[in-house]
Amino acid sequence: MLRLRFRLVLAVVSITLIVMATLSFIIGQLYEDFYLNSLTERLKKEADLTAYMLAKEDLASDEVQQLAIDFSEELQARVTIILADGTVVGESETDPALMGRHDLRPEIQAVLEGQEGQSIRFSETVKEELLYYAVPIVGEANEEIGFVRLGLPTTTLAEMNQTIWGILAISFSVAFIIIVAVTYRVANQMISPIESATAVANELAEGNYKARTSEGRKDEVGQLTRSINVLAHNLEQMTTRYQTQQERLETLIENMGSGLILINVRGDITLMNRTCRDIFHENTDLWINQLYHDVIKHKELNKIVQAIFITEKRQRKQIHFVVQQEIRHFDIYAAPIMSRNDRLTGIALVLHDITELKKLEQVRKDFVANVSHELKTPVTSIKGFSETLLDGAMETAPLREKFLNIIYKESERLQGLIHDLLELSRIEQQYFELNWQPTNVERVIEDVIVILKEKAEEKGISLSLHANGESRIEGDPERMKQIVINLVNNAITYTPDGGKIDLFLQGKENEVELLVQDTGVGISEKEIPRIFERFYRVDRARSRNSGGTGLGLAIVKHLVEAHHGSIHVTSEPGEGTCFSLTFPRKQEEEQSG
Repeated sequence: MLRLRFRLVLAVVSITLIVMATLSFIIGQLYEDFYLNSLTERLKKEADLTAYMLAKEDLASDEVQQLAIDFSEELQARVTIILADGTVVGESETDPALMGRHDLRPEIQAVLEGQEGQSIRFSETVKEELLYYAVPIVGEANEEIGFVRLGLPTTTLAEMNQTIWGILAISFSVAFIIIVAVTYRVANQMISPIESATAVANELAEGNYKARTSEGRKDEVGQLTRSINVLAHNLEQMTTRYQTQQERLETLIENMGSGLILINVRGDITLMNRTCRDIFHENTDLWINQLYHDVIKHKELNKIVQAIFITEKRQRKQIHFVVQQEIRHFDIYAAPIMSRNDRLTGIALVLHDITELKKLEQVRKDFVANVSHELKTPVTSIKGFSETLLDGAMETAPLREKFLNIIYKESERLQGLIHDLLELSRIEQQYFELNWQPTNVERVIEDVIVILKEKAEEKGISLSLHANGESRIEGDPERMKQIVINLVNNAITYTPDGGKIDLFLQGKENEVELLVQDTGVGISEKEIPRIFERFYRVDRARSRNSGGTGLGLAIVKHLVEAHHGSIHVTSEPGEGTCFSLTFPRKQEEEQSG
């Protein structure tokens, strides 16, 4: 804007300077001509008057010289009286006898030629430039008897011209300064709002939509600044709405539970959300702007993308592939992104991880199969031996007693299975609550040892407790007893005759730790993650023969978690197993409520 202000002021000042210089020259010249004409007119009148008075005198007399001096003093001018033949008879500035003929002087020649006898020239007599004016002296017979010439120094004319030009110079200089100042102020008033508007426009171009300019007066510039402010306000509102929508969209995309992949028409990946990193277990940020088939190594997923590029139709498939040595299942929704003129511009892929659903589905299938299998065995036994008794075996006392004992045991086993199923179902319900009260874990374990000691002694297994520290916690004594019974009973089942089961109870500052360690058959590493599943058995034959239902450890896990504790298993095949349980001493109100 400095350049615009400079150009505007320079243009106005230049035009003003040219106009004023021209005007000054014209006015000065007019004043100079006017003064010269006025001075010449004065000399003419005075010369005419002097010639009129001399016409009555005898120009040959000696008094003419004195008259020339007298006229000169009165008129404040040089007076020269010349005869018709050019002889000077009177001169106010010197002795006429010393002067030569003047009939050839320019002013005299002009009079002789019938013109105005005026000239400006340098006088050798007075040694300065004079303005001369000569008129003829007309005698009584209307004949020219001589000439009278008046002369004024041009210094007067020069002084007047100097004064006129000085006045003009000062006046026009002051006027020029005023005009320049006014022009600069007006230009500044005009340019400043434009500069402010330009600065705001630059801020808007750089993305600062909070910038505003002063609106000023209600002229065209004011309308411009108000329009820019309205534009800035609208841009700010639009940007705020856009940023809000963009943030919401980014938050939605980044935090949606499904993986989202956008691929452009060239096959480059343009967007992948955070869930994709969890799905592929790779830094998918490096996949952006890469060809999809170069970075995605799963053929089934690439086939879906290729099918959409070919058919331009939606696809929905369930696929599975290996991710970090684990088979993951996905429900894929894939759709082409079409422009307004129905041209393919890209592809959107949504990956729903349904691995857990597949696992749950498999667990349900296994549960149904296991329940059916577990119920089938005692029911088949009861039915078979009942039919045998009805077919006549009931008449034989030894067979009757044997078969009835078998039926009784199988029904007892069936009852235990149903009880455990109902118990597990009740524990898993949302409304299930523990009977919270101060619980002495050591006393609970001692009661369990009394209950199961006889069963352990039947196999020659030593059962002992090693307690250290305070073992009181907030818990449910009956459920704690159920946990310990299931763990110890499970240890007795899987420990060979003559083995050993040790229970280590350690009271710590904020928690109590219980270890149930046996010298049983142990569990392989691949089976440990599954031992808490319903009906899962490490040794199916042993557990079934012992009357186990396969639900004990599942119940234990749920009850430990209900106490807000944790359970871990370490085991070596052939060396034994150790169950480690940790319970907090106090329950938080939101947990215990």
